Amino acid sequence: MSATLIGTSHGTDDPAGQAAVRALLDGVRAARPGLDVREAFVDVQQPEVGEVLAEAVRDARTRAGRLGDADGPVAVVVPLLLSTGYHVRHDIAQAVTSVDGSAAAEPLGPHPLLVDILADRYAAAEAAHGPFGPDDAVVLAAAGSSVAAAATAVEEVTSALAQRLGRPVTPSYGAGAEPRVPDAVAAARAGGPGSARVIVVSYLLAPGYFLDRVLEAGADVVTDPVAGPAGAGKPDPRLVQVVLDRYDAAAGA
Repeated sequence: MSATLIGTSHGTDDPAGQAAVRALLDGVRAARPGLDVREAFVDVQQPEVGEVLAEAVRDARTRAGRLGDADGPVAVVVPLLLSTGYHVRHDIAQAVTSVDGSAAAEPLGPHPLLVDILADRYAAAEAAHGPFGPDDAVVLAAAGSSVAAAATAVEEVTSALAQRLGRPVTPSYGAGAEPRVPDAVAAARAGGPGSARVIVVSYLLAPGYFLDRVLEAGADVVTDPVAGPAGAGKPDPRLVQVVLDRYDAAAGA
């Protein structure tokens, strides 16, 4: 019996963001037929991760007769979050600690496939607004966290993206770390010639609060988020694979 996958996102009031996360989990179901995939949240939306996790383990216990028959966890929480932070280390960790037979996967990032996706989002923006010149500045915008390991993870992704693009990329954050996105955009604009543009690469999963703030930060171009443009419908198969990679590692597959 495969462990239940509980895809746990931050939650958002944005209908496009909600649809993007649902589409991602639908993509996981399509890629792994027969796998029990459930949705949970750490904020804004319901149901909460602890509630979904407890129900999944109860269901597994009912199916198996007794939990002790299981080899490994019977439910795995996969954070649909791009970096570690408070929600991973507190909300999800607390839920898993409270429910026997469960495990938590690593957050989605950093992961090489995410860098591939970011490079493609940049290329799509260049096709629409480009070509981008050598004087144009590139800023990566992440949600941010006060947890130091989150900034380290973002810096790893930033470095990998800069290598892929062959040009400097500056990390920035919506909250919890410095520089904040508007400050990074302003600094990039001040440091270039008057004709230079500032391109922000959105290292954000889906539309929502943080993407709205990035769009207000003063950049000339903002790429689509990792999950793709609003209303994309089908999820990026590489993002689906990242979710399954995290699940398999935690489930012991």
